[in-house]
Amino acid sequence: MPRPTDNLPGFDELTAARDVVYRSMPPTPQYSWPLLNQALGTDVWIKHENHTPCGAFKLRGGLTYFDRLARQSAAGQTITGVVAATRGNHGQSVTLAARAQGWNATIVVPRGNSLEKNAAMQAQGARLIEHGADFQESIELALKLADEEGLHMVPSYHRDLVCGVATYWMEFFTAQPLDVVFVPIGLGSGICAAVAARRALGLTCEIIGVVSSGAPAYRLSYLSGHVVSAPVTTVLADGMACRQPHAEAFEIIRAEVADVVQVSDDEVAAAIRLLFEATHNLAEGAGAAALAGALQLRDRCAGQRVGVVLSGGNIDRPLAAEVLGG
Repeated sequence: MPRPTDNLPGFDELTAARDVVYRSMPPTPQYSWPLLNQALGTDVWIKHENHTPCGAFKLRGGLTYFDRLARQSAAGQTITGVVAATRGNHGQSVTLAARAQGWNATIVVPRGNSLEKNAAMQAQGARLIEHGADFQESIELALKLADEEGLHMVPSYHRDLVCGVATYWMEFFTAQPLDVVFVPIGLGSGICAAVAARRALGLTCEIIGVVSSGAPAYRLSYLSGHVVSAPVTTVLADGMACRQPHAEAFEIIRAEVADVVQVSDDEVAAAIRLLFEATHNLAEGAGAAALAGALQLRDRCAGQRVGVVLSGGNIDRPLAAEVLGG
């Protein structure tokens, strides 16, 4: 009987993906910051995925996805342009990777989306469309545009995206011996990539997922054993604003992840402030969620070497000022 992880990329494929990613960006650093060690009471390492060319981990997945798509196009599949739905970081990844292949990108975002993420996507050449009250409604329009305009729809979760994202976990896992890692969950590519890299390297460290209490769908699904939808209310952690879990990602999480915890916007805000004070790196809400989860479970992490991903730093300046001001 097939297992949920059977479709994950293995060591050879992840090594090839690393070569694709490194044509466009170098490995990102991981540091152990003394003030964070003090706050958690144990050794903690931060993987700085906020140091990619689009300020978030998503670019890695876009590069590998579009590398595969370009090879399919060369083999006869005609691509005239691409379309995707996003809250921002996936859209930046899609736009940058599409532009490298000479393709136009249409990006659909919900109304009220981050102004600075929108501006970044437009500066990269995207045709930006604001539609819908949330991410799910943006997806529906993107699918409609793909059909009407003959565009290739770039999903937010896909095996090729997971393959690229896993390159940062390969870097992290080979740089440091880690006992437990904390990963924010949006639609699932980041945490499934952690599972893929752990399996490829034959490691046994615990993987703990972190969701927003204002977007609890994956935690509710994890606890119930089946996919559960839930409304989204988070203001700060927009990168985790998932209403409907992806079925394949959920099955991998259910099979391989030790726990899924939820953090409030207040806890995320406190983690943003701590990251700034301890590292002088600015995190967006989803980018600080992993640290918020580690802080919540600090007693459980006692005596362990903890890995935390700072998955993105794309927070609007007024919101950053408000959060840092306490």
